[in-house]
This record gives sequence, C-alpha cells and structure tokens, in this order.
Amino acid sequence: MQQPKLGLITPNELALFLDYYELTSTKADFDHGNEAVVTQEYFVRQLPFGGYLIAAGLEQVIAFILNLRFEEKDLGWLEATSGPDFKDGFLDFLMNFKFSGYIYAVPEGTVVFPNEPIINVTGPTLEVQLLETYLLNVMNFQSLVATKTVRMVDIAEHRTIVDFGARRAHGRDAAVLAARAAYLAGATGTSLVLAGKMWGIPYIGTMPHAFIMNRPNELQAFREYAESFPHNAILLVDTYDSIEGVNNAIIIGKELRERGHRLQGIRLDSGDLVSLSKKSREILDKAGFEDVKIFVSSDLDEYRIEEIIREGAPIDGFGVGTRLVTGANFNSITREGGPSALPGVYKLVERIGKDGHPIPKTKLSTDKVLLPYRKQVHRHSDEDGNFHRDTVSRWDEPIADAEPLLIPIIEKGRTVYGFPDLEESRKYCQSQLTRLPKPYRLLADTPIYPVKLSPQLEKVSKVA
Repeated sequence: MQQPKLGLITPNELALFLDYYELTSTKADFDHGNEAVVTQEYFVRQLPFGGYLIAAGLEQVIAFILNLRFEEKDLGWLEATSGPDFKDGFLDFLMNFKFSGYIYAVPEGTVVFPNEPIINVTGPTLEVQLLETYLLNVMNFQSLVATKTVRMVDIAEHRTIVDFGARRAHGRDAAVLAARAAYLAGATGTSLVLAGKMWGIPYIGTMPHAFIMNRPNELQAFREYAESFPHNAILLVDTYDSIEGVNNAIIIGKELRERGHRLQGIRLDSGDLVSLSKKSREILDKAGFEDVKIFVSSDLDEYRIEEIIREGAPIDGFGVGTRLVTGANFNSITREGGPSALPGVYKLVERIGKDGHPIPKTKLSTDKVLLPYRKQVHRHSDEDGNFHRDTVSRWDEPIADAEPLLIPIIEKGRTVYGFPDLEESRKYCQSQLTRLPKPYRLLADTPIYPVKLSPQLEKVSKVA
C-alpha cells in the first residue's frame, strides 16, 4: 500500500510536461539528422467570446524554456517504460538539452486579435517542437482568464473586481495562475493567500457562512469577527435574512465607532442583488453609514455585472469566482455559450533552407488553413493614440507608420528582455485597454477590429 500523493509538479519534473508525439517526432528528426531551423508561431484562430484577447502567461513560458532540463531519473523512467522507442543517443541529446534559439513575443497585457502571432519561436526543430504543450497550456489558460477579467473590469468601471475562484479552478496550479492573470488584467485582488505570497497580489476576504452558523446567532458572530478584525470588518449579511443582517451589521458598526474604528462593508451572496443592494444602501445611509461599502458575489460574470449596473444597483465591488477562474464562455443572460477554453495553437510556418532562405510552410485543411512564413504584427494608431488597425506582415517586410508588437525576448538561448513586475504589466494592460476604442469592447454587437495582411502576405494567402 502506497502513501497518498499530493500530485504537485515540482520544477525538476517539468521537462516531461509534453505530449508524447513531441518526443516521437523529435526522436525521428534526431535519427534522420534533421537539424533544420524552423519557426513555430503561437496564435488563436477564433476567440471564445468578444473581439479581442489579452496576452498573458509569457513570463511562465520563458521561465520554463530557460530552465528546461531533463533529469537523469526521468530519462531512466522514460527508457524503462517506453519499450524500444527511446534508446541510443537520443536520451543523451535530451540530457544535454538547452534551448539555443530566438523568441519574439508581445508583452503580457497586450491587446491582440484572432490569427495574429503572439509568440514566435525560431530555432533548431529538435528544440522548438518540444515546447508546444507547456507553451499552449500556460498561454491559453492565462490569456483566457485575463481576457475574461478585463471585460469585467471594463464594465465595472470604478468598482472593484476580486478573484474568488480558487475553489472552482480546474486544478491547483490553475488557481494560482488564474489569480495572477486576473490581477494583471485589473482585478483588485484575490482570495487565494498563496497567490498573494507568490505574486505580491493583495489578498482579500470577508467571512464564511459557516462562521456565522457556528454561533448562537448572527449578531454574536458579527461581534466576534469585528473584535478580531476591527480595522477590516466586512460582514456577510445573507446567511438567514439579508435585511436583518444589514440591521445587525449597523449595530456592530456603532460598536466599532465607539472604539475608534469603522465598519468597512457588507457582502451579499444570494438573492436579488439589485433590490437587496438598493434596500441595504437605504438602510445604511439612514443610519449614518454612508461610507460603508456594499460588495456582492454569487455566479457573477461580465454580463451579469453589466445588467446589475444598468439597473442602478449601488454596488461598490464584485467577488467573481467560477466564471472568472474557468474563463467561462457562457452568457449568463442569454444562456448561450460553448467550451470554456482558448483554442490557441502552435504551428510550423517556416523552415530555413540550406541556402539560408526561408521556405514557407502551411497547412491546407479545409477549415484550418495556415498562413505561412514567420510574421510580425504592426499596430497603427490614430492621432489621439487610439488603436486604429493592425497589419500582419512577413517578418522583415517594412510597414510604415506602425509599431511592431513582437519584441525580442530570447536571442541565441539567452534572455534579452527585462521582465516587468506584475504591477507594471497590470498598468500596461490597462493602458492597452484605454487605447482600444469603446465599440470593440462592447459585450454585444461588437464590430470586428480591422486586421489586414501586408502586400507580400496577401500574395501568399491567395496561393494558400
């Protein structure tokens, strides 16, 4: 009988975070001496919701690539369990693996659009194809959550958005990375303490229903909580009767005042949030507690938040859980939606020939045609600095009056980019959103942002 395992992935085990076909194709290339230099691009063909995407996760991808090493014990396990698949010198190649190529990418927090390259990876095919699974796992998830969050932050305007999603996340790593992506995208904080430790995110919380139910009555529960946290008392008022809960909160608010403190807020977690928040605001104001904030939670997303604000609810902040942490592709108003996943892909687009010239690579499947060549995205802005249109071009094709979005991250296997801290990326993300005109940020009837092909790519697209 074995001892129970946590199932946590440690840094020295990450090299095996790949799909089996990455190993088999690399082994076949190794056997046949294929050392061609190629470019693979990460991009998203179709968005699950809205018209734009917030790129997030690059820091974790680069950290993985720079530290990618195959441990001797893992290679021993691979040799023992794979039958005849991995023998000879291939395991020695893996043992000495070190990425030696080039990576260009858009900075985290950048607004991007469908079919635009977000990351270019150029290097020996033996190295480039081993990165696919981890890169897609991290970029697809964090970009999905960041985009979902920024839509809520945009709709909520000056109101706070807090990540409450850890308990509904699809795994432990997902909870931590979702908190990071949400904060980058403008969330005020997270309920997950570990995310606070790892990323410096403000960790925020109120009180659980169980705390209240574990006392003889609600008032005693509120009093004990306020005595422990007089500087940060936010009381959950909906365990029994929400309006009575507000009245009990006022009693505690008066007691806090007498001791030189103040009641910070109340939270509603069920019922008609619009009518309850209006009634709560009326009761609080009448009792002289105009400064007490009202926070709400309960199956929220950008659509529900928009509806709540439109109906005039006097709400100061939203705690968002399931639909943030899963990046839910679900309209809670119309009940329409699909899979909660970002279908980003990592595709071979170019191979360098023996003469040093690029050879275009494409895929001609009916619904998955791939535009060949290593590419750059150029962003055109209007005279006020707002995003106007994008041009996707071949890598070295000159495009006038535009800013190239993909910048150097790794050159010859070494980092050349100084990663900003999370606060800087957060500010950059917000500046990106303010430069995207409002019509492209609407939740419904969103126009398509103009993304054009350069003259050289236009010719190629007609052939493809």
